[in-house]
Amino acid sequence: MDIVDIRAIEGPNIYSPKPVIKMILDVKDMEDIPTRDFSGFNDTLLNYLPGLAQHHCCFETRGGFLLRLKEGTYFPHVIEHVAIELLNLTGQDVKFGKARKIEGSLYNIIFGYKVKYPALKVAELSVKLIEAILDSQKIDLDAIVRELARETVDRSLGPSTAAIVQEVRSRGIPVTRVGEGSMLILGYGARQKRIEATISQDTSCLAVDIACDKTLTKELLSMAGIPVPTGEVVYNEEDALKAAEKLGYPVVIKPCDGNQGKGVSLNLKAPQMVSEAFNLAAEYSSKIIVERQVMGRHYRILVLGGRFVCASERIPAHVVGDGIHSIKELVDIINSDPLRGEKHEKPLTKIKIDPVVHMVLARQGLTLEVVPEKGKQIFLRENGNLSTGGTAVDVTDRVCLENRDLAERVASIVGLDIAGIDITTEDIAIPVENSGGAVIEVNAAPGIRMHLFPSEGKPRPVAKAIADMLFPKGAPSFPLVAVTGTNGKTTTVRMIRQIMSAWGLNVGMTCTDGVYIGQQCIKKGDCSGPESARMVLYDTRVEAAVLEVARGGLIRGGLAYEEADVGVITNITGDHLGLDGVETLEDLAFVKSLVIEQVKPEGFAVLNADDKMAVEVKNRAKCGVIFFSAEEDNLVLRKHLSQGGRGVYVRDGTIFFKKENEENFLMKVKDIPATLKGRARHNIQNALAAAAAAWALNVPLKVIARALREFDCSENINPGRMNIMEMPGFTVVLDYGHNPAGVEAVINTAKLLKPARLVGVIASPGDRRDQDIIALGHVAGKGFNRLIIKEDENLRGRKPGEVASLLLEGALSAGLKRDKIDVVLKEEEAIARSFENALEGDLIVIFYEHYEKALEAITKSQDKIIKTAGAMRII
Repeated sequence: MDIVDIRAIEGPNIYSPKPVIKMILDVKDMEDIPTRDFSGFNDTLLNYLPGLAQHHCCFETRGGFLLRLKEGTYFPHVIEHVAIELLNLTGQDVKFGKARKIEGSLYNIIFGYKVKYPALKVAELSVKLIEAILDSQKIDLDAIVRELARETVDRSLGPSTAAIVQEVRSRGIPVTRVGEGSMLILGYGARQKRIEATISQDTSCLAVDIACDKTLTKELLSMAGIPVPTGEVVYNEEDALKAAEKLGYPVVIKPCDGNQGKGVSLNLKAPQMVSEAFNLAAEYSSKIIVERQVMGRHYRILVLGGRFVCASERIPAHVVGDGIHSIKELVDIINSDPLRGEKHEKPLTKIKIDPVVHMVLARQGLTLEVVPEKGKQIFLRENGNLSTGGTAVDVTDRVCLENRDLAERVASIVGLDIAGIDITTEDIAIPVENSGGAVIEVNAAPGIRMHLFPSEGKPRPVAKAIADMLFPKGAPSFPLVAVTGTNGKTTTVRMIRQIMSAWGLNVGMTCTDGVYIGQQCIKKGDCSGPESARMVLYDTRVEAAVLEVARGGLIRGGLAYEEADVGVITNITGDHLGLDGVETLEDLAFVKSLVIEQVKPEGFAVLNADDKMAVEVKNRAKCGVIFFSAEEDNLVLRKHLSQGGRGVYVRDGTIFFKKENEENFLMKVKDIPATLKGRARHNIQNALAAAAAAWALNVPLKVIARALREFDCSENINPGRMNIMEMPGFTVVLDYGHNPAGVEAVINTAKLLKPARLVGVIASPGDRRDQDIIALGHVAGKGFNRLIIKEDENLRGRKPGEVASLLLEGALSAGLKRDKIDVVLKEEEAIARSFENALEGDLIVIFYEHYEKALEAITKSQDKIIKTAGAMRII
C-alpha cells in the first residue's frame, strides 16, 4: 500500500463541519481482498488495539466493527478505524471517520482530529501497523503511542486557554489558533481581538516590562504608597548575606526577573540557607532580590480591565501522611491524579522532585524516605505556584473591599489590563494596611487555572470575564458573504463588494484574479481558495469580507471561515466533472452546498430559482433562504413567496424585493450598465444575486441601487468579464468563459448586440472530460459564424493539439464548416489571426486564459492594424 497524500483540512469541509485528516491511499492489489482471507489478521490486530472491539461502525451498538471484521471487511475501512483508535489512545477524543473509493485502487480515508501534527503521524502509523501485521513483523506500538500522546499534550491548548476559546465561541465569535502556542485571533478583520495566554492586544508592552522587573515594580508601588516588602538587589553571595543580616531573618530570595516561582526561596532563617537560596536563584537571573519575609498566607487576586474579579489562596505543594507510605510514595500517589499533568495542560501540575524539594525537606529534618504519621502535613515547597504542584482555594467572597480596591490600584499603577496581584497577609478579609501584609509581586499573563479549577471552593467564570473585557458590546458585526457556483461567481463578488463599499465599509474580496483590500490588490492570480480567504479574514483593516469559493478549494482545503452571514450559489452546471471524485451534477451540488450549510442560522442562503440544481440545495440550508429569478412567474419562486419566504425578481424590466406581503422597488434592469441595457441575461442573474446578498445584510435599497448603477463591464470595475473594446470597424469582447454554459451565455449576449458576423476565439482547460470539451466546441460551433481554436498554455496533462482536436470535433458536430475554423494553438497568435481576418461589423469574442497576457496580445494586434496612434475605448 502507498500513501499518495496526507493533509489536514482545518476548516469546515465536504466531509465534516469539523477539521479532518484526509489521506489518499493506494491499496493496490489489496483492494478486493477481505480481512477474513488473512489467517490470524483479526486476532493480531485486536491484540494490538483491543479497543477496536468497542467501535460501533455502521451498527448502533458497540462491537459493530468487530462483527465486520469477523464477516470480512476491506483494508481502507480497517485503516479508518485503526486511525480513530490510535487517536483515542493518544488523547484525542475522535469518533468520526469514513473510507471512500476514488477510482481504481485509490481511496480517501477521512477521520476527525483535535491536534493536527500528531494526527498526521497517526495516519501514517495506521498504514504502517496494518502492513506490519500482514508481513508478520512486530512493532512496538505502545512506545510509539506514548510518544504521540506526549506530543499531543505538548501541542494542545491548556485548560485556561481552552476555557477562553470555549467562552468566545459560545458567543458566536470565531477563534483561530496561530502556531502551536496560546496565540489566538478572536473574530475577523477590523473586529478581531488577539490574545496570547492572558496577554491581550491591549496589554501595554511597557506594563509587561515593569511587571517582569520585580525591583522596578516595587519602586513604582512604593512611590504610590502601596505596602511592599523591604529589600535589596544583590549580585553576589557575599552581598546577599550582608543584606539578609541587615534586613533581619527570616528573608526571601528570588531572581529579579523570574516567573512561576522559579528560583524563589522563602522563610530563610540562617546564613547557610541564604547561600543555598542565592545559588539557586542565580540559575535564573544575575540580579537577585533579598527581601524581608512577610509572614502570612499567600493570595492571588485577579484584576481584569481595572476591576477585581476573583481571588485564591495558594497552597504550596504538600503531602499528608497516612502512616504507611513514604513522602516519595505519597508524591507518586498525588501525581497519579488524572487532574494533574506534566505542565499546564491539566487543572493541576504534578509535583516534581528537584533540589528545591530536597532543600525544603532538609530544613524540616526530613528526606523522601520518611514515612509521616497519619494526618501530618508535610510541605515540599514554600511557594504556592500551581506550576510547581501547588493547589488553590477560592477566597473571592472573603476579600474585603479595601483589599479589592488595593488590587485595582496596583494593576492601574503598573498599567496592566490583566493582572495577577500576589499578596501575603494573615487574612485577606482584613485590610493589608492593618494586617502588616504586603503586595509581593504583580504578574503579567497571570495563570487562571487556580480560579477555573480550585481544589476547594467555587470555580470562577474567569474566561467569561476576559471575553466580557475584550468584547464589552458582545459579538462584533463583521459581514461575511461567500459566493460559489459554476459561472458568474467573480462578477457577483465584485458587485457585492461594490455595494458594501458604497455602504461605507472597507471590503476584503477574493476572486479568480486576486485578493483585494479596499481597492488595493495585495495578491494577483486565482485566489478563490481558503488560503486567500484567510488573507482577507485576518487583515485588521477589513470591515467586511466577500469571498469567491471555488470547487477545487472546497474539496482540497475546505472553508477558511467557520460560518458566513450569507452564502450565494449562482448556478450549478456541468464543469470540472470527472475531477476529484466529482462525477455528476449531484456530486457538484453536494460540494458547493457546503457554502450554504455553513451559513449562520440567522443568516441567509441566496439561491438561483432559475437553476434546477441550485434549487435542490435548499434542502441542505439551516438558515433563511432568498430565491432570485429573472422571471417573476418562476414556479419555485412563487411557491417560496407564498410560504412567507423572501425573493428578488424581475417584472417588466424592473427588479423587486418581496418579503411576506411587502414588495419594494429596487431599480430598472437597464440602469445597471453591466446588463448592457438588459441584453446580458447572465449579468442580470449576477446582479439579482448580489442585490439579494446585500438585502440579506440589511443594506439600504438606495445604497444597493446606487452601487449597481455604477457597476459596468469596464476593465477597472469588472476586468475580464464581458469587457467590450471598440476597434475601428469591429468590436472585441474579452471574457473568461471556460465551460459550455459560460460560453453559451456570452454568445447569447453577443448576438443581441446585432453584429454582422460573430467570431469566437476559444479554448478549454485540459483537465475536463473529453465529452465536456467536445460539448464546449459544439456550443461554439453552433453559436459563432467563424472560429479560431487555441489551447491554454497550461495543458493540464494533455498533449499539444489534443484539446484543440476535441474542440474541432465538437464545432464540426454543430454544423460549422471546416473552412470557417482555424486552429492556432498559441493564444497570442490566435488573437492576432482574429484581428487580421476581421471584417467590417464583426464582433470577436476572445475567451482568454491569462487576462493580462490577452490584453497585451490585443494591444499588439491592434498596433499592427492601426498604424497611427489611438487608444481603444473600453465601454
